[in-house]
Amino acid sequence: MERKMTGGNRRAAVFLDRDGTINEEVGYIDRMEKLQLIPGAAEAIRLINQSGMKTVVITNQSGIARGFFDEEFVEKTHAYLRDILRAEGALIDAFYFCPHHPKEGRAEYLKICDCRKPAPGMLLRAAKELRIDPNHSYMVGDTLWDIEAGVRAGTRGVLVRTGCGEESVAALAAGPESRDGVTIFPAHIAADLREAVAWIMEDRKGTGKMGT
Repeated sequence: MERKMTGGNRRAAVFLDRDGTINEEVGYIDRMEKLQLIPGAAEAIRLINQSGMKTVVITNQSGIARGFFDEEFVEKTHAYLRDILRAEGALIDAFYFCPHHPKEGRAEYLKICDCRKPAPGMLLRAAKELRIDPNHSYMVGDTLWDIEAGVRAGTRGVLVRTGCGEESVAALAAGPESRDGVTIFPAHIAADLREAVAWIMEDRKGTGKMGT
């Protein structure tokens, strides 16, 4: 059973990228057997659950636009991922995915949208629908697009070295990048999701966000 919001208060959340952050980066997941959890991911999500924060997956799935699979397959993949995590006592509150691509695709999926990361649309939609306070929340991912989406939505970004993370860390060597007046740089760099969540819990203690 999914955890539901009660009362009028907005809750903090940890927004999570999917591929390369929760599960291994293997290219397009077009078969269920390709989905393998990164070691420690379930433990990390369980820790988020125990903290009272919401756990929301935010993922670009341009394989839909490219015709590799359809939206129904992504929904089934997320149901499968949810079941795997639930078996280890870890719960995902919601999944949001963008099916679009700005340059490659078919029909209605070929478009410039406000949901494909690094745009913050999915996070902002989740914040509205799930009554989340972005300013007390975090975005964890393995690419700078994840970090930028989180920063633009008002969260603190945590970059993990799994997936495409090492390439992303290398890209930071030149220092923070600014686009449209927004500085794109993670608040923290972690080895993996487990370490990222441990840092988040400590950060919440230091910023007095434990009650949100």
